[in-house]
Amino acid sequence: MVREFFVSLIALFLGLLVGAAVMLFGGYNPLEAYRALFWSVLTSPYQLGEMLRESTPLLLTGISVALAYRAGLFNIGAAGQMYLGGVAAAWVGIAWELPPVLHAGLAVTAAALAGALWGALAGYLKAWRGVHEVISTIMLNWTALYLGNGLIRAYLLDPNQRQRSRFVAASATLDSPTLASLFGQARLGYGFVLALLALVVYAVLLERHTLGFALRASGLSPGAARYAGIPPGRSIVLAMGLAGAFAGVAGATEVLGVFHYMGIAAALPNAGFDGIAVALLGGNTAPGILLAGLFFGLLNYGAGSMQFVAGVPLEAVRIVVAAVLLFVAVRYVFERWVGVRRSAE
Repeated sequence: MVREFFVSLIALFLGLLVGAAVMLFGGYNPLEAYRALFWSVLTSPYQLGEMLRESTPLLLTGISVALAYRAGLFNIGAAGQMYLGGVAAAWVGIAWELPPVLHAGLAVTAAALAGALWGALAGYLKAWRGVHEVISTIMLNWTALYLGNGLIRAYLLDPNQRQRSRFVAASATLDSPTLASLFGQARLGYGFVLALLALVVYAVLLERHTLGFALRASGLSPGAARYAGIPPGRSIVLAMGLAGAFAGVAGATEVLGVFHYMGIAAALPNAGFDGIAVALLGGNTAPGILLAGLFFGLLNYGAGSMQFVAGVPLEAVRIVVAAVLLFVAVRYVFERWVGVRRSAE
């Protein structure tokens, strides 16, 4: 755990260093930019609340990617699973009339099921058709985008706003007046609480439950898992389904807790892809994902302050994220190369 932390810390430092070099090359002051990034968010209750709100889907998609990775799979489909989860949450929130807590709970459950089904489909293609999950999840991402847009246009469209759905019922929202008042009326609601609970569930599932042991065993050694009586095909489908469920809940937190509608999108949500960086930087552990998710939430939300105060374009933050991901990925590639060399010897 300590080693993972220091490796992530080094990758983080190098990523910020690359970002500073790019800013200098572009004629910007990196010290002023990073000061605006951190100071503006951490000294204002409202800005801090908005940063936590920005981190919420990142924590959930980070769990999604990490869970699949611990089972020996690479889930690049969190974005599509998140988008369909948002559509499912909007559908239940708009079409049904239920008491407040029950309505929100069913909407979140529908989002989890939609994401789980989309993830399990990729798992099925991997387990019984031999289609690599990287290929299938990339293709399913775009299928999810166009399918979701089609469903919104056909059943949920607001007649006065042709680019989004109708608003969900108030009984289905995840708004929290208490959290909002604590953070200067920021758009922070129960979605953040759900993300924290999801981290606890993830940690208990992977480290304390027999199901988590089976998933980890399948990821570490499919042959040994099969010898121990763990069906590898079922483990693959289950792992991808669970990963998709967490990503689906990420979509629900955005629809039910922030926007209260589902927009017709031209591209998949960035949070789905940023979850890869969160999982890798966090070492696929619950505490690491929490810290990495908060950091990337800070980067994404604080990018506006960097642009306003230091004049740095928003793309600079994406360069920092990409650099951090690159340095973390180098570590995983190196470990895999060492493992191959040792097995060959």
